[in-house]
Amino acid sequence: MDVRQLEYFLAVVDHGGFNRAAAALYLSQPSLSQAIRALERDLGSDLFHRIGRRAVLTDAGTALIGPAREAVRSLQLARASVESVHGLRGGQVDIAAPPSQAVEPLAGLIDRFARAHPAVSVRVQAAFTPRDVTEMVRTGVCELGLLASPDPVPQGDVRTYPLSEQRFVLLTPPDGPFRPGAPVRHEQLSGHRLIVGQKGTGMRRYVDDLVAEGVALTVVVETEHRVSILPLVLRGVGLAVVADAWRGLAERAGALVLDLEPSTSLHIALVSRRAPLTPAAEAFISTAGESRRADPSHRPDPSHRPDPSHRPDTSHRAGL
Repeated sequence: MDVRQLEYFLAVVDHGGFNRAAAALYLSQPSLSQAIRALERDLGSDLFHRIGRRAVLTDAGTALIGPAREAVRSLQLARASVESVHGLRGGQVDIAAPPSQAVEPLAGLIDRFARAHPAVSVRVQAAFTPRDVTEMVRTGVCELGLLASPDPVPQGDVRTYPLSEQRFVLLTPPDGPFRPGAPVRHEQLSGHRLIVGQKGTGMRRYVDDLVAEGVALTVVVETEHRVSILPLVLRGVGLAVVADAWRGLAERAGALVLDLEPSTSLHIALVSRRAPLTPAAEAFISTAGESRRADPSHRPDPSHRPDPSHRPDTSHRAGL
């Protein structure tokens, strides 16, 4: 067994099949299949059921995912630590993020990070719920994740680094039912049609809570494609409750963005694995902390307590 075989195995898992994995790896499909067969022979067990063009994990394959990710991440950490002895001159940070927060604050964080570390690339993978983000980080799909949760993010299988809060706002067409600039109270949404995201998202939970409180609104569209929400609002299909990160984009597109009362916010935080991180990931967390401290609107969250077990991994700086 070698790490290259494990990388190939994970590519098949992450891309959902041999053909797409081979394309992502710039390999021929027969070469990839041969490498996986060699790994299966070494392990003495099939990792996939081949069903036509599909590859379905066996129990043995499922059991290998976690150790394989740890092995690949450990090698990446070793390489990155050696390479960073004389400064960050390369590498990559993998971040799982929901679509709204990928607009802001992630875009701002990446801008600041890229200015400080221009040789390091950033790869952002889509995650649609806080649970998705946590799972992608916990299992090693990504080193870091950006969470947006209606509740303060607890310490658990991942380490958390609180960043900010984002209020919920209401998107309406320019000729919508509410006066520009005037906050909209919850009860005023009664009788209106709303466009919502899928279950598990903060915006969907907000609307579901309104319904539970007795607000007689109608869900007219439920979509996993958040890029469709703004066009649907502008066409007059319905209104939408979204995070304040949408404000600039929505206003430039011609929509009205109205505050909601009483105000409710999403807690935004970075999360990381509890295993040692690459120097690039540590640097991104440091950049995020600097941005948080530089934000004049930031106020310390009294409910947050730092994780006492976390100590930044500085061994790469000492060359150990």
